[in-house]
Amino acid sequence: MIDAKEADKLFREYRKTGDVELRNRLVESYFYVAEILSKKFAGRGVPYDDLLQVASEALIIGVEKFDPDVGTQFTTYITPTVTGMIKNYFRDYSRAVRPPRRIYALATKIRAESNEYFKQYGAKPTVRQLAEKLGVSEELVMEALEYRAPVSLDAKVGGEDGDGHLYDVIPDTKDSFEIFEDSESLRTEIRKLDPTEQKVVALRFIQGKSQAETGRILGVSQMFVSRAERKIVEKLRESLLK
Repeated sequence: MIDAKEADKLFREYRKTGDVELRNRLVESYFYVAEILSKKFAGRGVPYDDLLQVASEALIIGVEKFDPDVGTQFTTYITPTVTGMIKNYFRDYSRAVRPPRRIYALATKIRAESNEYFKQYGAKPTVRQLAEKLGVSEELVMEALEYRAPVSLDAKVGGEDGDGHLYDVIPDTKDSFEIFEDSESLRTEIRKLDPTEQKVVALRFIQGKSQAETGRILGVSQMFVSRAERKIVEKLRESLLK
């Protein structure tokens, strides 16, 4: 966190130079605003990390557009901007992911059955096994699986607590990625990632660049690279280790 005088200086310098490093410094200094507002809306059906990503994007936009000459403190300026984007995301999310009640109920049964199967056999059941166990069609199981809640990045990842601190390093990231290294399915799943996530994969896992180098290339901070990286790994785990 920085004081108002230093913030004013940095904003004015950024307005003149457009220096990405200055922008990232400002974003990191005010990141607590994104966290506070994300937590305010958490627990309402949308994963916290999705909210935090939306809030972070709003914060970046706010930093880029803020004019220190308007005579308003940045926190006063950015709060309604972030809040508005979060509310818009809730509206779009609810339209996109609200499943029929029967599918939601089946997804809950599938999670419970998968957990029990894993405890007994040390592996996840196939779609066919789930369908036979629950007495439904394989198509219905696959439809229900699409509505599984995303894994929260606040959950434990690789044995470490994903508490979301700045510059978290993903535990065992490369090892986790290498599990799928020779898989055609991996390439298929990577193509499903959004363009920014695909760039993160290329820079971090293929070219072997550091989080800081990746951030500089993409024009974001190391913190955002770290969060994106962890989310990508969890997406691939969920898709490929069924």
